[in-house]
Amino acid sequence: MVTTRRAEHRDIDAASRLARDAYRHYTARIGRPPAPMEADYAATVEDRTMWVAEDDDRVLGFVVLIDAGDHLLLDNVAVDPLAQGRGVGARLLTLAEDVARARGHRRIELYTNEAMTENLDYYPRKGYVETRRGEQDGYRRVFFAKSLDGPSE
Repeated sequence: MVTTRRAEHRDIDAASRLARDAYRHYTARIGRPPAPMEADYAATVEDRTMWVAEDDDRVLGFVVLIDAGDHLLLDNVAVDPLAQGRGVGARLLTLAEDVARARGHRRIELYTNEAMTENLDYYPRKGYVETRRGEQDGYRRVFFAKSLDGPSE
């Protein structure tokens, strides 16, 4: 059974490996490694901004959530390619909504790379609306937001 919990120091290597595996195939499309492949996962654990999804003590995915003023920023979500199709990503998105509501946020924002076309289809199916496109940190990004005014899915 897949469960979620706040990431701990012991999850750093697994998260780094998982990010490389989950994002590696985008490198050719983008022309350089996606930002999550080079993220400092030790810092996200130290900052207490990362949660993991696991099954039988194996990390299957993670999400990085950052308070950003009037909303929660879903900064990164990754699922082990071998675990895709098991609802891990959906569970992590639901966790993000729960965390946002618990912190009093009424909106979640996220961004993805324009070349990650699968995400451009996925997030709208989960209730996210594209808000803009633009360059950020040298990447062509697509920004999304989701209102949390209604009941949880």
